[in-house]
Amino acid sequence: MKSVLRKRNRRQAVRQLLRSGLAATALLAPMVTVRGAAAPLRFGTTPVFLDDQLALLGVWQGYLQGRLGRPVQFVQRGSYREIVDLLLGDRVDAAWLCGYPYVMYEDRMQLVAVARYQGQPLYRSHLVVPATETAVRDIAGLAGRIFAYSDPLSNSGHLVPRVELLRAGHDPDRFFRRSFFTFGHRKVVEAVRAGLAHAGAVDGYVWDTLQAQHPEATAGLRVAWRSGTYGFPPVVARPGLPATEREALTRALVGMPGSAPGAQLLQRLNIDGFEPAPQALFDSIRELVRLHRR
Repeated sequence: MKSVLRKRNRRQAVRQLLRSGLAATALLAPMVTVRGAAAPLRFGTTPVFLDDQLALLGVWQGYLQGRLGRPVQFVQRGSYREIVDLLLGDRVDAAWLCGYPYVMYEDRMQLVAVARYQGQPLYRSHLVVPATETAVRDIAGLAGRIFAYSDPLSNSGHLVPRVELLRAGHDPDRFFRRSFFTFGHRKVVEAVRAGLAHAGAVDGYVWDTLQAQHPEATAGLRVAWRSGTYGFPPVVARPGLPATEREALTRALVGMPGSAPGAQLLQRLNIDGFEPAPQALFDSIRELVRLHRR
């Protein structure tokens, strides 16, 4: 009976973790919508921001509207799949996405810019475990455990750990006792810290930023393994966005360090800035996709 109750409580905690993120998402979009004579630029995001999301997007909205000379509407959703569907359906004009869905649909998306973090447009996947789990050195040491992924279309939070298991000769669908998606890197950290999962895969940039800005969120946890580097999540545009509008958005993002609001936003995001994104930057993710499909 106690075992049944523990499982029920764990499931309820996971549901509450997910509901809290989706509730914040539902509240956000209408509050940052603006009106104007020109059609707004619709910009899609997922809940990856680490500070007060309303204030953060408000600063970004003001900066982009000033640089683009048109209204900007942020459209936030709870998963990458939802944002991808909006992009491919021409219901948002641009989005800050992950490299994995970009590689999957690169023939139907346009690269706009990529963030530069610690001097490079690169980041890593981190395997996070409780600090007491001193014996765990990689994902292969977690057989039969409960594992938290971030999003089905996340490179660092799903694709990387699955390919690591394949490389080690394991079936990712049978390796863990159970796995679940939190639909947010910060929520992976929260799930492991709360004991809902024995380990999880997170974006290394998110982990580093949490440690710097909210050290209490990572207390009691450690990084057991770090992946190689991959192209940082890019800003992309819908396939039909005119080149002049895409180029204007690129210039606005690249020019952020040159204005007080832009520099403030970059500091809060913990990134150096944005730069034009070459296709080759995502070759390492293309290789992961290839291995995952074999």
